[in-house]
Amino acid sequence: MGDINVDVGSQLVHKVPDADVDVLSYTWIVIALLSTLAFLGSKNASFSLRSLLGLQPSGAGNGKGKGKGKSIDSNPRCIVQRLEETNKNCVVFFGSQSGNAQDFAEKLAKEGHARFGLETLVADLDDYDYETLSQFPSDKVALFVLASYGEGEPTDNAQAFWDFIIEDEPAFADDTPDGAAPLQTLRYAAFGLGNSTYQHYNAVVRKVDASLQRLGAQRLGAVGEGDEATRTMEDSFLSWKEAMWESVRVAMNLDEHEARFEPTFVVTPQPQQQISTDAIYLGERSHDELQGTKHTPHGPHNPAIVKLVKSEELFSNTDRHCLHIELDLRDSGLSYQTGDHVAVWPMNADVEVDRFLRVFGLLDDRNTPIQISALDATGHAPIPSPTTYDAAVRYYLEIAGPVSRQSVGTIAGFATDPVQKAALVKLGQDKDHFHEVVSGPMLNLAQLIEAITPGTPTCPVPFAVLLECVKALQPRYYSISSSSLVQKDTVSMTVVVESVQFPDRCFKGISTNYLLALKQQQNQESPIEHDTSTYALAGPRNKYEHGLPIHIRHSTFRLPSDTSRPIVMIGPGTGVAPFRAFVQERAAQVQAGTGIVVGKSVLFYGCRKESEDFVYKQEWQTLQETLGDRFQLHTAFSRQTAKKVYVQDLLVDHGAEVLSLLLDNGGYLYICGDARMARQVQTTLSEIISRESNVSLSDAEATIRDMKSSGRFQVCASPSLFLVHHIQ
Repeated sequence: MGDINVDVGSQLVHKVPDADVDVLSYTWIVIALLSTLAFLGSKNASFSLRSLLGLQPSGAGNGKGKGKGKSIDSNPRCIVQRLEETNKNCVVFFGSQSGNAQDFAEKLAKEGHARFGLETLVADLDDYDYETLSQFPSDKVALFVLASYGEGEPTDNAQAFWDFIIEDEPAFADDTPDGAAPLQTLRYAAFGLGNSTYQHYNAVVRKVDASLQRLGAQRLGAVGEGDEATRTMEDSFLSWKEAMWESVRVAMNLDEHEARFEPTFVVTPQPQQQISTDAIYLGERSHDELQGTKHTPHGPHNPAIVKLVKSEELFSNTDRHCLHIELDLRDSGLSYQTGDHVAVWPMNADVEVDRFLRVFGLLDDRNTPIQISALDATGHAPIPSPTTYDAAVRYYLEIAGPVSRQSVGTIAGFATDPVQKAALVKLGQDKDHFHEVVSGPMLNLAQLIEAITPGTPTCPVPFAVLLECVKALQPRYYSISSSSLVQKDTVSMTVVVESVQFPDRCFKGISTNYLLALKQQQNQESPIEHDTSTYALAGPRNKYEHGLPIHIRHSTFRLPSDTSRPIVMIGPGTGVAPFRAFVQERAAQVQAGTGIVVGKSVLFYGCRKESEDFVYKQEWQTLQETLGDRFQLHTAFSRQTAKKVYVQDLLVDHGAEVLSLLLDNGGYLYICGDARMARQVQTTLSEIISRESNVSLSDAEATIRDMKSSGRFQVCASPSLFLVHHIQ
């Protein structure tokens, strides 16, 4: 709309007559101009006279344009104005994919206010533009909590900020005098969330910090880094923030107070007769879904409900499950490209919902409507409201997820049972004891209360406090295993159902076991004994109808645009999912018979045993018949014989062929699967290049870096199930 407003304004200006027009004519022109301004201003709050006259943009841009000399106008996306208007002196930015970075950011904001009297604002990086960081007041401070996603990539909500800040010359809103640093007034601190099983560990916070330093910003304290792989994320965060707060205290001349718990939210029960049932969020993810309207495109904040059209078991043994899932995208407004991800919005199992409500004394009030409000005018409720306790716990909160020591310490302050209180205090203070009792056994919050309290455990924690201790339930992302060229209206997933068996119970993945229940319902199967979790599969108000809420996340994991280029794919287990889509697409291109040249496709696939978990075995044979010698499948079975064989071993055996495809024929290499495996494969490939090409290992690694920079070496990796307490 901004461009349209400027164009309209330019046309009006050019139509103003010259000196031969009399005064009455000028009067009518002025009246018309003011009327137009009033009309356009009512349609667009960011419209201004300066933008109408083409003197400046009506607001800051999206952070991607080059050039300098931009001025700021009234703009809700301007963080400097936002801080001034709300009388805040500390902003905590977050870049978060799974909710962990956002959780840390909210905790920092709360602590900064409680301990030091800072007036804090939590800010989603996607909600603001960044040109005006050059005007950031020197008496304020910015904190950045940034997660690295995948192979050193920014999270979705931090992408635009990343694109802007790492430029050589970001286009800030005002001219910087020659020799002056554009961010010389910005004081900041930063913490990164990463996983050391990836090659580019915590790359986002490191590169952002380097860019801010280069642009003249003043960092307060050291950059903190948390490692999900070693389960030390929270410990690293707690250690970092203490040193960081001391640096901030000194720099801003703050006084420290004894921190007292101050609620962030207020939860108000609503009498049934005072609120329409149709206005209550019972699991709906957006206002459009609640009202049955289609004003907002489907996406991360407004998932589409799609129908499950096919689900089947891919493993032949009964100890583990691997599901092939197909979803109908027709009438959803969703589309995808080969290589994209599907985001599944799960729900919590009935047993966990009942446990949580029982432990925290909400079982009898589960269907009571509640209104959730933020006490600070700049805050917002973490989940939709009005809702009910049951809906909040079932659809909106990560009640079966990991527990933080900070949350345990907070809850300890509300425990009335002396045994329970003492146990919670110790867990909150002793990190080794916490890891032994909570993290190791993968207990969720309600299970923890049960474990430390004999008899019938309850803990009278206000629901407003629980909202701060339990993260919002996040979508889970899966590689799409179908080609959009072959299945335009149907998206496929290949999903291993995650579970960890403990002596007294089975820890189950939230999303994958939800998908298993959908599959069992569709095929009218009776769950076997250890798969007894039940779910409210019909969804809120029975809206799901054998479907589920999803959105599509677009990816850069793509086939070469030049179809003649050879590709080498390495995908053990369900890491083969996107490669099923890749090979499907190439087979379809051959079948089309349009004369298109299709390059060779080589797939290295690994599993335990051919007879148990070799997924899509018959389909690979069919694709082989279509592609002929343009497709080769190499298989590694780790438990078939006494000698364990892995995809890395196959890569060594076929090293000369792989190098010929990659280096002599301009081929592309793709890796999908466990992040540790991906690093091992890269190491193996470096050794092969060094040996076969008779170059040093450092030169071989440089070759891989060059391939990555040109998009010819792509990795789609995820942390190992057993490395993190966040099972899908």
